Amino acid sequence: MGAVRVFAVIAGMLCTPGVASSQAYPAKPVRVIIPFPPGGANDITARIVLPKLSDQMGQQFIIENRSGAGGTTGSAIAAQSKPDGYTLLIQTVASHVSNAHLYKKLPYDPLRDFTGITPLTRLSAVLAVHPSMPIRSVKEFIALAKARPKEILFGHAGYGSFIHLNTVLLESTTGVKITQVPFKGGGPATIGLISGETQAMMAGLGDIIEHIRANRARPLGVTSTERVSHLPDVPTMAETFPGYESVTWVSIFAPAATPKAIIDQLNAELGKALRDPAVAPKLTDLTLDPAHRPPEELVQRMKADYEKIGKLFREFNVSLD
Repeated sequence: MGAVRVFAVIAGMLCTPGVASSQAYPAKPVRVIIPFPPGGANDITARIVLPKLSDQMGQQFIIENRSGAGGTTGSAIAAQSKPDGYTLLIQTVASHVSNAHLYKKLPYDPLRDFTGITPLTRLSAVLAVHPSMPIRSVKEFIALAKARPKEILFGHAGYGSFIHLNTVLLESTTGVKITQVPFKGGGPATIGLISGETQAMMAGLGDIIEHIRANRARPLGVTSTERVSHLPDVPTMAETFPGYESVTWVSIFAPAATPKAIIDQLNAELGKALRDPAVAPKLTDLTLDPAHRPPEELVQRMKADYEKIGKLFREFNVSLD
């Protein structure tokens, strides 16, 4: 009788509201890996959005910058983490999937080993030059680059980054030949440009907008299909090269097999944070437009970009192995 009574008590506890076999998520701080140094669009987005998410969910979402190898070092750590919602990854979709085409021995599969939670912000790039460069338009840049092949030092955020992808796209679309100078992230690459270490770059708008406003960099053309409201006098690249477009999403991912209930919960809470009047204007002011979407839409974009970028890299023999 005693054993039966004990069993009944335990069963009653498990059925009692507030007492469950597992704690509600999140029950402890969440690690959010950014696979690039501070200062780039991924990092900027995270530092604006995550404090609000922490307030909403009652636990800290702690940023951990783990840079290296074009974002693959931090991504590998995230991929190999337990799929319990306590390790997440913030990365652009373009960079996330492009590394699979650059490295033959990548220690993870960007599609198989991750699941998408939601895009956070929409990111465009801008062809920008150091103010000392004697050019003020896309046409003038192309003419100079063709007259002086391989002489222009062109920075990017590391092989496989969104900025590197845009560099490849620029060369393939226009036929120019420049000397690529890889940095360990968008922030360091931007500093390289404004310091004069490099002469030009396809910068993420969110990385460089404040330097453009301060006249430390000169914008020539944006990669979105329409002009950017913050830079209305800067033409699109498509105005010179019809059809030119390059836009990506700064997005948040979880290791594959993370429970769908956690993915859906994070998606809903992040949507709420991105709509918050204290968050959305900060992002928009940096040309990082909030871009909340369902998880399924992010997964579809990952697959589409995987195929698109793979085709581009194969066509122009872009590989690091």
